[in-house]
Amino acid sequence: MDNLAYVLPQTNPLASELPLLQAEQLSQWFAPGKGFAPLDLSLYRGEVLAIVGESGSGKTTLLKALSGRLTPQQGQVLYRHGEQAANLYQISEAQRRNIMRQDFGIVHQHPMDGLRPRISAGGNIGERLMEVGWRHYGDIRAQAKSWLSAVEIDIDRIDDLPITFSGGMAQRLQIARNLVTHPKVVFMDEPTGGLDVSVQARLLDLIRKLVSELQLAVVIVTHDLAVARLLAHRIMVMKQGEVVEAGLTDRVLDDPQHPYTQLLVSSVLQQ
Repeated sequence: MDNLAYVLPQTNPLASELPLLQAEQLSQWFAPGKGFAPLDLSLYRGEVLAIVGESGSGKTTLLKALSGRLTPQQGQVLYRHGEQAANLYQISEAQRRNIMRQDFGIVHQHPMDGLRPRISAGGNIGERLMEVGWRHYGDIRAQAKSWLSAVEIDIDRIDDLPITFSGGMAQRLQIARNLVTHPKVVFMDEPTGGLDVSVQARLLDLIRKLVSELQLAVVIVTHDLAVARLLAHRIMVMKQGEVVEAGLTDRVLDDPQHPYTQLLVSSVLQQ
């Protein structure tokens, strides 16, 4: 693409609002073909953006840069709270960590990367509440029970350790831990990876329900086009660090224009 930034089309029905998250000329290269080329994108309240592509296409690197965990070589990431927009990489480390703690949620592919395995399920949720100022034990425990129920975990498991949970249950606990503080933006890296089909379906239904009810803005990285179709309003297709196609999810997947997107879609249809 010869140093041209890829601009994700602004087709969201909420586009009259200001975006919650906005990347401008964002880029990070580690080596040829490793990282991602300059791009612009915006994310709005209540919207899910899927980033899809094969392993090594730059999806996870982009997710880290968008979520404040990887300083990019070029460009900026603006996070808007109210009328004010802050560049995540020009504010202080303390300010960035405060945004990441209070306003961002990060759901990892492997649940134990986002959980404290030797702390109880209730403690994992309560720890996040304490980080944002909760102190009353009774209130914290009641909120933990409420969220366990919301993600379909029996509240009798509140004192059990995450290491005793199944993969799907641990992933739901990680989601509860992230959403208990009511973040504005949630970043998900292959949240259904490694789960069997029936568990995946329940988890996707849960995510879709929570996005709708809480009006979350979500960026989800996945190699699974079925996940993207079910959850995402818009989609970006990446190949070797380049965004080769982007737009409304149904439009891109039903009528792919780029040969690589056509290959991805046809490989899914042939399975």
